[in-house]
Amino acid sequence: MANPIATFDTSMGTFKAEIFLEEMPITAENFISLAKDGFYDGLHFHRVIKDFMIQFGCPHSKDPGSPRSGTGGPPHGTIQDEHLETAKLSNEPGTFSMANTGRPNSGGSQFFINTVHNPYLDWFTPGPSKHPVFARVTEGMDVVKAIESTPTGPNDRPKTPVQMIKITIED
Repeated sequence: MANPIATFDTSMGTFKAEIFLEEMPITAENFISLAKDGFYDGLHFHRVIKDFMIQFGCPHSKDPGSPRSGTGGPPHGTIQDEHLETAKLSNEPGTFSMANTGRPNSGGSQFFINTVHNPYLDWFTPGPSKHPVFARVTEGMDVVKAIESTPTGPNDRPKTPVQMIKITIED
């Protein structure tokens, strides 16, 4: 069985990603469920840092100017951290990682797409940051890089909002 493909239609273009359901079942199923429920549709990228990553998935980002953007999670709460010896996937360019508060088991709906290799964020390397990789861009990395290049203001928020119009999952 092949992993599902997600199509991300944004205000800056479309990109696709393979969701690692076989390799990271808890994290991937959480993302797939939220996407199929329409949770992500209409939200905005709330944190963009050039040469690092673009972050998305806060329910408060429906209003791109909300001071609460970046602080919320899904209606069902957080998920268990997924640190599988069989899935040592590094935070390489184009990979998706579950964002968290820095505490164990605090991931939920927010994730980031690495735009450079960020190995210090790998769950299997020494240090406090532990972010499991659960997907990889397969088409449209140019769109991800364009979002990364968006001018930002305070709190790394894009000056011109970048909206996720719809995420579609192809099983």
